[in-house]
Amino acid sequence: MSASSAVELGPVIERLRASGCVFAEDEAALIAETARDADELAAMVDQRVSGSPLEYVVGWASFCGLRIAVDPGVFIPRRRTEFLVAEALKVTAVDAVVVDLCCGAGALGAAVASERQVSLYAADIEPAAVRCARRNLAAFGGNVYQGDLFAALPVRLRGRIDVLLSNVPYVPTDEIRLLPPEARLYEPHVTLDGGPDGLATLRRVAAEAPDWLTPGGHLFVETSDRQAPLAAAAMREHGLATAVTTDDELGATVVRGTCP
Repeated sequence: MSASSAVELGPVIERLRASGCVFAEDEAALIAETARDADELAAMVDQRVSGSPLEYVVGWASFCGLRIAVDPGVFIPRRRTEFLVAEALKVTAVDAVVVDLCCGAGALGAAVASERQVSLYAADIEPAAVRCARRNLAAFGGNVYQGDLFAALPVRLRGRIDVLLSNVPYVPTDEIRLLPPEARLYEPHVTLDGGPDGLATLRRVAAEAPDWLTPGGHLFVETSDRQAPLAAAAMREHGLATAVTTDDELGATVVRGTCP
């Protein structure tokens, strides 16, 4: 039973607002809904006031209408990345082989699989992310592997992937210090740091993707708008045809590479 029916939220809202939470009322309601009793509610509010991301406090993130379980130390899916899912769904057929590479909590794979019946695979280098993704993808029959990019995947998938979702880290190393404290202080830097220009991991994915994609298969990545031309060039260098799409409302940019 949640604590919301037993606790007056006014003081909770005031504490959250005083700590700098812009949406204090909404956050208080979510925390109260999640907490099992007043003691847990107080502990969760303390965590949030101390700066812990709301998603870590309540244990989940909202993404494409799903509640994605998110443990501390796992990258929190961003709302703007819903645009990548929308773009991928345009070309995802029933029974497609879909891989969520650098999967984090598995949000992208879960969102696609919630809309299409697919064969779903995911991989991440971080053990905490793999544990989390296994929980989130179990309902969709997803297989989750730990390892470095394509090295984590079963060899049988080589040349058979129809849709490759790869939300690689793309923040330039020197710009991590400019991120909001919730990301900079709580999320692992390996999930944020894209190297000097933010595209180091993307280039590695682009180099190997043609060997893993089926003919006509697609690679989808998210970048900043200023990085998109360089990301597209990296894909073309390895034989992929590219397209760049943007969503101004979400502030999202997606680069698609298609295997001939």
